[in-house]
Amino acid sequence: MPSGGWPRRALIEVLQPQPTLCEWRLLGASLRRVTEAGGQLLLVSPPKHPHLPGLSQHGLRANQVVWLDARTPAERLWATEQLVKSNPAGVILAWLPQARQEQLRRLQVHAQSCDALVFLFRPAAAQFDASPAPLRVLAELGADWQLQVQVFKRRGPPQERPISVFSIPDSMAGVLTPRLLRPSQFLPSPETSHVSVLGSSAPEPTRLHLVSH
Repeated sequence: MPSGGWPRRALIEVLQPQPTLCEWRLLGASLRRVTEAGGQLLLVSPPKHPHLPGLSQHGLRANQVVWLDARTPAERLWATEQLVKSNPAGVILAWLPQARQEQLRRLQVHAQSCDALVFLFRPAAAQFDASPAPLRVLAELGADWQLQVQVFKRRGPPQERPISVFSIPDSMAGVLTPRLLRPSQFLPSPETSHVSVLGSSAPEPTRLHLVSH
């Protein structure tokens, strides 16, 4: 990214100002391609219950979503490490706000032998901390349905300017009016206030309670 998609056999850090604000909108199209190929979405401790009707807007099926409910930072790290080492068919999405550099380094070592995409979601403040992840991006809400993505670490030449990503689900693109596609044109302030609906409560996917050993 931005030249060729998300890298495999490597950690991908997605930083954002607030959990559950941008991750589904940023990754929806990529996750859909994985599930269409038969892969699973393996979630480690998302801060809010996955909103299955919202996920379906991105073409994601509930029976391919597995939620690992690890309660403590140590359990979350353990669960993520076990998944990466198991090399599953699909995508690993782990919310690890408190992970330390040496813990991330160990995950990166295991990720080098893992064919699954491995996404770690962390707070925006973590951009100032050292990390072994080869790809690190900061995602924030932009105007209308845009996301502003700053790629501040990647292999190859630096990406100096933020990338604007149009993030509306495909199933909604054909039914929104021009006013709803560009609401900022009709508002007195350019600031956006919408938040992804994917964080609200809804029926839960498969949920496993983990105890590390």
